[in-house]
Amino acid sequence: MEAAALRVGRAPATIRLLGATKSVDIARIRTAIQAGLALCGENRLQEALPKIESLKGLPVEWHFIGRLQRRKVKAVVGRFRMIQSVEDLELAEEIQRRSEEAGIDQPVLLEVNIGSEASKGGFEPHALERAMPELLAMRRLRIQGLMTIPPPEDDPERARPHFRRLRELAQSLARRDLPGLSMAELSMGMSHDYAVAIEEGATIVRIGTALFGTRSEHP
Repeated sequence: MEAAALRVGRAPATIRLLGATKSVDIARIRTAIQAGLALCGENRLQEALPKIESLKGLPVEWHFIGRLQRRKVKAVVGRFRMIQSVEDLELAEEIQRRSEEAGIDQPVLLEVNIGSEASKGGFEPHALERAMPELLAMRRLRIQGLMTIPPPEDDPERARPHFRRLRELAQSLARRDLPGLSMAELSMGMSHDYAVAIEEGATIVRIGTALFGTRSEHP
């Protein structure tokens, strides 16, 4: 990560490593935290909750990084420092409603379907720009930036245009100087392409396999 940042003149300290802990057992997560991992991300609520409870008190921040069903929003709001996967207006509205009920502000990232893949959720780039006034009217959402998962490629270089497009979209939104909007975070890049993502502006890289090895579907 440091080498990738320095190649493009970025300060390594501006990039955070998120350990993607899906299907990773609590003992291994505890070891990673004790070794300095400060940020963990979970895809599934039912798997995340016992981990969060067991590791309570350790210096770690939890993000929700998976696809979030609206019926599970109430259980997610307030338990995770950030929800990285706000994929449409309906989900944003439910997070706003549940956050209002709880009397809290919920930091979020807006997920962008940067490759326009039918199999993935997320805002299309042009649709996100149109939706921004409605999103910003949801006062309990604290929009901190964007997240994407590009189309799968064996060659990390083929992901570069997608990462660059997300950065350019964030820059375009930031130039509009909209009250209540921050584009401070770009969550992009995983085990096989994180170096390219950092070169293109990632502030959070989501790493699972490179940290914890190949995992089964059950922790």
